[in-house]
Parts: sequence; structure tokens; C-alpha cells
Amino acid sequence: MPHSVLYKDRQIILGLESSCDETAAAVVVFEAGHAYVASSIIASQIEAHAPYGGVVPEIAARAHVAIMDQTVLKALEQAQLGFTDLTGVAATAGPGLIGGVMVGLLTAKAIALAQGLPMVGVNHLEGHALSPRLEADVPFPYLLLLVSGGHCQLLAVKGVGDYQRLGSTIDDAVGEAFDKTAKILGLAYPGGPAVEHAAQSGDPKRFDLPRPLKGRPGCDFSFAGLKTAVARAAAILSPLSAQDINDMCASFQAAIGDVLVDRTRQAMASLPLPAEVPGRFVVAGGVAANETVRARLKELCDEQGWSFFAPALDYCGDNAAMIALAGAERLALGLSDGLGVHARSRWPLDGDAAHAAPKFKTGRKGPKV
Repeated sequence: MPHSVLYKDRQIILGLESSCDETAAAVVVFEAGHAYVASSIIASQIEAHAPYGGVVPEIAARAHVAIMDQTVLKALEQAQLGFTDLTGVAATAGPGLIGGVMVGLLTAKAIALAQGLPMVGVNHLEGHALSPRLEADVPFPYLLLLVSGGHCQLLAVKGVGDYQRLGSTIDDAVGEAFDKTAKILGLAYPGGPAVEHAAQSGDPKRFDLPRPLKGRPGCDFSFAGLKTAVARAAAILSPLSAQDINDMCASFQAAIGDVLVDRTRQAMASLPLPAEVPGRFVVAGGVAANETVRARLKELCDEQGWSFFAPALDYCGDNAAMIALAGAERLALGLSDGLGVHARSRWPLDGDAAHAAPKFKTGRKGPKV
């Protein structure tokens, strides 16, 4: 039986996510800036895409169509709520695979129209940017390292909808580099967890792999050269033994850690924040689930005297709870979208993703972006 009486005078937001290969729905209760995840359902498509070693857009879109409705119903059932208990709906409107994005967005529009609810078309990257606020009090502003299969960016997060990019990848994203390395070494899909698992039994010092852009000015990233170095080393050793693969994974992961720490340190030094604001650092996105990466970045924060935040492992990858939270945060600011909001395959977080959210004033100039 619905127990919405427990949530009286609070926002109850249904969030939908379908930008890639996870069909997800969640209910988040939001009150006075604090969130409670009442339910979170994620239906993965890993088995469907594994034979191809990556996500096939057509397969992903068809899977979203097949299971989105039941995923929504499961989320409501887990939260012990009904459609009439909701106060708003949020769905990923981009960036992502356009076919999948359309499935979640159209479902959200239908629910909003049928129930007379406000809806928000959420930038998927904003969901990641706000994800640590699902479980922790993370005040604005903070420095964000967003690392996933398709994105690698350092941003100043000044508030909801107010982002300044400090650096981004000039070629591959971190998660993409993990996946391509796994494929080179013959590891299972998805590549990131497979590389991390193999690295646990490897020697991180065996292979002298490059650290692209390490020590260079600025906060940009590059990982294509690192991936190529792995491919060359693997070709020289072929056929690879199990220990060769473990050592290569450990060496690759160590190189990734060195680059992320170096680029983040650069961003900390250049972050355009008022002097009185304490340093706060957030790492989010699928790669934030990598324990070695998290540990290296935590060590950097301890060294610099910054607070470290990361979402729980369940909220690092694509999920709908972060989308519901982003929708709730926007609705709390009076920001919503009409039913005409459209799906986008590309949507920069620091560009037209920013709506009229309040900005804070900085006491010194930041770097040009």
C-alpha cells in the first residue's frame, strides 16, 4: 500500500535513465536540500552487448523499449508508491545514444502528461556531477573530476546548472581507454572491471608505460597514446601469459592514476574559487568505482588538505537516482521543462546545459576556457 503520508510536504521525483546500455528508474524523496533514495532499479544489458565487445545502439534502444515500463513499475513498487504520489518526473534528455535517450524521455513525458506533473529533461552529466549529494552533504562550490566511458572532464561546480570546464580529454575518455585495453588483452566485456580485477594480481612497475600530458600546463587529458603503448607491448610479447596480462593491467592502471592525479592537482591550483571557500573535490562517473583510482585521488586530497567525496559504488555507473536528484534540485529552483524538450546526442555540461541558476562571485579570475 502506498505510504506517501510519510513523504508529506516533500518532493517525490521519479527519475528515468536510458542513455546507453542500462535501463533504470528510481524514486528520490527530496526535502530541504537533502535526498533519500526510496528505490533504484537498474536493468543491465551487458549480456546482450558482450558478444560485440561494446554497446550496439540498435540493440540498446530495442531493449529499452522492451523493459522501460516494467522498470518504472518496479521502482514504484519498491518505493511503495503510486503514480499519484509523485510530485515530478525527470529523465535523461542527453547526451547519449539518441534512440535510447528518446525511450526514457518519451516515457517521462507520457507520465507527466497523464498525471499533470512538472518534468525536467536532465543532462546526464549533471546527474553524475550531483550524484555524491544523494548520500552526503556536499556544499557548492566544488571541483569535479567526471570520468566515465565517454567523458573525462575537470569542472568547477558552482551550483545547479552552473559549471565551468577547466580541462577535458583531447582524444579518448578514461573509461574508453580501459575498455580498449581490455579488448587488446582479450579480457571480458565490460573492460573496466575486468582490467581492475586483473590488475590486483599484477606488478604495476613491470611495464614502463607513458603518462600523456603529465607535468604539462593546463588540465587537459590524453589517453590514446597510452592505449597504443599497451597494444605495442602486447604485440611484442604475444602470446601473452596470464601473468603478462595481469602485469599489463596493473601498469596501465598505475599510469591512469598518475595522469588523473597530476591533472587534478593542476586543477586544484587553478580553480577559480573565493579564498575563504574550503577545497572540496568530487570524483564521479563509472571510473570512480575503480578502487585504485579512488584511493589515489583520496591521497591527493589528503596531501592538499581538501575534502574528498565520491558517490557510493551503486551510483557511480549510469543510474536513475542521480537523474531524479538532478530533477529535484532543478525543480527546487523553479526550473522545469515543457513537454517539447527534445533528446540530444551531444549536450555539453558547461554550455547550453546551464539554465538560469544563481552564480557565486569569485574573488579572482580563473583560467580561460
